[in-house]
Amino acid sequence: MFVVGPDSAGAHPGPVCYKKGGPLAVTDANLVLGRLLPHYFPKIFGPQENEPLDKDSVIKAFKKITNEVNAHRSTQQLNIEEVAMGFIRVANEAMCRPIRALTQAKGHDTSQHALAVFGGAGGQHACAVARSLGMKTVMIHKYAGILSAFGMALADVVHEAQEPCAKNYDPDNFVYFESRLSALENECVEALMGQGFSRANIACEPFLHLRYQGTDCALMVTPLKEKMQGRQKSYCYVDFQSAFLERYKREFGFVIDDRDIVVDDIRVRGVGKSQISIEDTLPQATEEPLLETVTKVYFEEGYQDTNVYLLECLAPGHVIPGPAIIMDKLSTILIEPGCTGHITAQGDVRIEIGSLKKHIIGTELDAIQLSIFSHRFMSLAEQMGRILQRTSISTNIKERLDFSCALFGPDGGLVSNAPHIPVHLGAMQETVQYQLQVLGDSLKDGDVLLSNHPSAGGSHLPDLTVITPVFRKGVRKPVFYVASRGHHADIGGITPGSMPPHSTSIHQEGAVFLTFKLVDQGVFQEKKLIEALNAPGKIEGSSGTRNLRDNLSDLRAQVAANHKGIQLVNELIDYYTLDVVQAYMGHIQTSAKLGVQDLLREVGSRVRMKTGSSSLHAIDYMDDGSPIELSVDIDVERGTAVFDFSGTGPEVWGNCNAPRAITVSAVIYCLRSMVGHDMPLNQGCLSPITIRIPPGSLLDPSEDAAVVGGNVQTSQRVVDVILRAFGACAASQGCMNNITFGDESVGYYETVAGGAGAGPSWQGRSGVHTHMTNTRITDPEILERRYPVILNKFTLNPNTGGQGKFRGGDGVIRELVFRRPLTLSILTERRVFPPYGVEGGKDGKRGNNLLIRKSGRTIRLGSKTSVEVQKGDTFRLLTPGGGGYGIAANPAYDIERSRDSHEPPQKKQRHVERGSVFEYTRAQESV
Repeated sequence: MFVVGPDSAGAHPGPVCYKKGGPLAVTDANLVLGRLLPHYFPKIFGPQENEPLDKDSVIKAFKKITNEVNAHRSTQQLNIEEVAMGFIRVANEAMCRPIRALTQAKGHDTSQHALAVFGGAGGQHACAVARSLGMKTVMIHKYAGILSAFGMALADVVHEAQEPCAKNYDPDNFVYFESRLSALENECVEALMGQGFSRANIACEPFLHLRYQGTDCALMVTPLKEKMQGRQKSYCYVDFQSAFLERYKREFGFVIDDRDIVVDDIRVRGVGKSQISIEDTLPQATEEPLLETVTKVYFEEGYQDTNVYLLECLAPGHVIPGPAIIMDKLSTILIEPGCTGHITAQGDVRIEIGSLKKHIIGTELDAIQLSIFSHRFMSLAEQMGRILQRTSISTNIKERLDFSCALFGPDGGLVSNAPHIPVHLGAMQETVQYQLQVLGDSLKDGDVLLSNHPSAGGSHLPDLTVITPVFRKGVRKPVFYVASRGHHADIGGITPGSMPPHSTSIHQEGAVFLTFKLVDQGVFQEKKLIEALNAPGKIEGSSGTRNLRDNLSDLRAQVAANHKGIQLVNELIDYYTLDVVQAYMGHIQTSAKLGVQDLLREVGSRVRMKTGSSSLHAIDYMDDGSPIELSVDIDVERGTAVFDFSGTGPEVWGNCNAPRAITVSAVIYCLRSMVGHDMPLNQGCLSPITIRIPPGSLLDPSEDAAVVGGNVQTSQRVVDVILRAFGACAASQGCMNNITFGDESVGYYETVAGGAGAGPSWQGRSGVHTHMTNTRITDPEILERRYPVILNKFTLNPNTGGQGKFRGGDGVIRELVFRRPLTLSILTERRVFPPYGVEGGKDGKRGNNLLIRKSGRTIRLGSKTSVEVQKGDTFRLLTPGGGGYGIAANPAYDIERSRDSHEPPQKKQRHVERGSVFEYTRAQESV
């Protein structure tokens, strides 16, 4: 599989063509294909920075990688141009993925927008990226190569004044808003005049930070501009509301009727205009564009004669048909075949994207196309996730991101997933396959299924899975399935939050759905759904859902996310045909299978050389003493393995029983993590694996067993046992630290970070979620505003990570002060047995749960309990640290250094972050 990024060659050493010993990069591929013209570049390369771009070295390097590619091909051999073009295509698709995801997150359709390009290299990829995104227009500024610096030089000066508000948006408060906006405007004007701007050159814009009562997502809005015209001083309040509703509908897909709107903040932005004119109109062209030269450039169809023009010689009105290159001192612009460049009145370049003859893809495996399909399948799941996050209403899904989306084949096997919550992913496959076994051919177009039962592939009851079949005209059975799983904050049960620490039966944990038609041939079954969600209230000591409105809204959001998935699957099939899409589904699963087989052969050979046997073994214990034991027998020749959990303790009288699907998720996650290269996580990872779990054990309990803790605690211990058997790394905190509090009117749930285990080449990260969970923590402002608590402290807990050559990450301290009587439930682990170190590394510190009464009395709560708290009580959570790896060269010095150092362990990290989870995290943080 062809892989591009996420690492960059940077400016130094740069790509191979810079002659500084750098790696092959996208720039090199463009050079090989003739898309960069070396004689137009200054001689600033090489060790002395006085040489031209080195095309000969690039060709030599590409010959080497081409030989490596062809060594794995049994069909037609590729030449270096085809290999370079393959990397360009993969790079373009990799660039499209975050654009699709981020645009979708804001409620926009890429095809309805133009692509703005900047940077010296942007123009080389603009046409291909725009075409892939369905865009028809590309805009390239004449100073695109230095646009950031150019913009800074011309930027207006901005001064913003803001203050908190916390008043409802209603007419009774309009006079207050008016007075505060005027006061803030005066503050901005005064500040800008102090910097030398005259009043005539200062413009002010009002903003209100609005949100619906009871939600957490606030939008900073300004009045609709077309309705502000002609108004000098008084602000049009109804237009703030109109702007809010319009933007909320666009970004989240719905508005909420009969709900108050709250003003969180009032802001005024003052802008001091620079008065520098950059929009001068240039004289129109009177002659044909001056041709500089003609060169050969490689495109999909092979080499083509390509005209070269100098931007400085072009004038408004000139039309440049592709293929063509426009050279500038700061950038290179490639106009691909089928596209047309236009020089605007200001001297910028506008490219109109035309259609090309569709390139026919066969069903046989092509390594380049495999990488592109991998990105497309992953992008599909990511866009589903963005829709779910955007249209949901609960804190758990919208803020904490406790959800997962995935695509499944016609057999229910996992094809691709976004890197959401690892514990969901393997389990969701089992859920889809269970529904196929039960319903068979009875599914119809327009049906949507709901399930959460552990025996049907569920993880625990609050995780509701919504499954939608994808039908194609003329095909009787579904051709794919899409599914989304989201954690609902409350679905009933014996405690608020549906995470009871002492449940002994699944019916105490909330509403149960084995096979439920959420949508029956296009009709949302709201009445039946409400009855099912309230059913736990019929059990003595239990309650129906305490947050029905959020349940209904989030389930509709999951249906909407699946609908988006169906739309994207059908678009993919329309472009490539069903046979090709399903063929590459199989190829991607085979790729994952081969990756796992290579891992098993490598591990088995290493262990056999060391011990004489290719068997692995590990055991660890839950806090109640229940063992989880694993033996792995590897067949080195075949690249297969048997994961045998015989020796694991029996089902427990409690809720740390883990459904079989949880163990499957843990196995698939660990295998994917240990494979040493980028590889899609899908059903293929499990193809070489046989999993044996004793029935009636902790990992395959009876149908009515309580399981709410198995998903969040036992899953982490299974991961620790697998990684220990393989010797991959030390144990991480081994716990999700589940904290729930609430009463009959409110419920809140969170999982809290801890220390990550160290590995053979990296320090453990501090204060992070690890392994089977991947959620955010709720923002302090949202937590305190929406729930009756104060976040007193949230900080790293120094020296809780295990010592070693590489130190384990530190846990955290989190303190919550309660503002009214509530029920507090905690469900934790690693309070008895510490996270282990390996290869001589020390264990991480155990966690602790403390309740500090208002009177000052301190009570240790243990691993799992439910307790009534009063106003003024404080809950103090200390999460476990990660284990250390290897023997420290000077243990005494290492301990002293860790005490004195103010630098967190991650600053010393050597492991380079990469892969889909890293990319997804960066994308999330940019929203």
